[in-house]
Amino acid sequence: MGFRIQNNIAAMNAQRNLGISDTAMSKSLERLSSGYRINSAKDDAAGLSISQGFRASIASYNVASRNVTEGNALLQVAEGAMDQVGNMLTRLKELATQAASANAGSNLDKINAEGNQLILEIDRIANSTEYAGSKLLNGTFGVSDTKTGTWETTNAGAGLQSVSGMQSGVTYTVSAVTNADGDGTYNFTVSATLAGGQVAQTLYGVAGAAAGATAEVSFASMGLKITLNDNFTATVGAGTIIASAAAASDFQVGAKNSVDDRIGVTLSSIKSSTLDAGLVSDQMNTAAKAQALLKSVDNAINRLSELRGGIGAAQNRFSYAAANLATTIENYTAADSVIRDVDMAAEMTSFTKNQILLQAGTAMLSQANQAPQMIMSLFK
Repeated sequence: MGFRIQNNIAAMNAQRNLGISDTAMSKSLERLSSGYRINSAKDDAAGLSISQGFRASIASYNVASRNVTEGNALLQVAEGAMDQVGNMLTRLKELATQAASANAGSNLDKINAEGNQLILEIDRIANSTEYAGSKLLNGTFGVSDTKTGTWETTNAGAGLQSVSGMQSGVTYTVSAVTNADGDGTYNFTVSATLAGGQVAQTLYGVAGAAAGATAEVSFASMGLKITLNDNFTATVGAGTIIASAAAASDFQVGAKNSVDDRIGVTLSSIKSSTLDAGLVSDQMNTAAKAQALLKSVDNAINRLSELRGGIGAAQNRFSYAAANLATTIENYTAADSVIRDVDMAAEMTSFTKNQILLQAGTAMLSQANQAPQMIMSLFK
């Protein structure tokens, strides 16, 4: 052993090891207090990158799970409304059967009045059923108000401001002529083939838009509204307005921009005229009309059952999607935990070891610093 006073190698070695133990214990404290093995990129850059990917996916899947829940809730609202319409169609069937028989006699007016009210209520439910501000069963769900066709470009010119209430993929044939009375008003006719058959409505004496203003032309039986501006001029002949053919409204049920991560839902109109064209008012005031109505009610019931079947299939799909999302979230969370979370037992063992090493290192550094003082005994 050499006796040197310029450089205390033993103390330097003890100090270096003490620093290593202190750093290791600080890292253990950080991991034990946070619960994470990786607290910064320097801990494990590759592991942090993988973990961040898992966490982003988990967050997205959690939102997708909520989307599925809300999608299912939307369908439940629609199905509930359809259930009530089904009950009313059943009642209409009863009334039509009663009115079609010769024994109905003087009760026809009462039967017809109830039937009219049922049809009005069917249309009210179709027009008012909504979820989060979106109408579900009037034929406009998922249909944008973009418009194409010849009526705007050929006949009305720039006078067609906007169109709303169009049903998906339906072609509306529109004609507008100047009223023969010479009062400056117009006569509008719209016809369209809806699910229940051909439907038409004519409005007479419709005023045009004043300068700088707009005018709304509402075809209540179809739920169609046409807004005109002051550039409108009526022309002879009919043109078409075509609703943009709406694809199914998509619910995002995955974490990627892919058709495989979306579920499309289509909801059609359940208005009386779209369930069947013959389902209109005043069809039970004679036995002959009531007999014809029986067929229309049967068609409407079959159409409604078809629509409800589609909703049931979509609800089942949402249920499977929800179960798959729950499993995926669980598996991704487990994978992220393996990479990023600390093993508390192992880390506590490491902490205890480093704590002992730190205490021992401190004691040995003290001993190493005292060693040069032994040299002074040589001068006695």
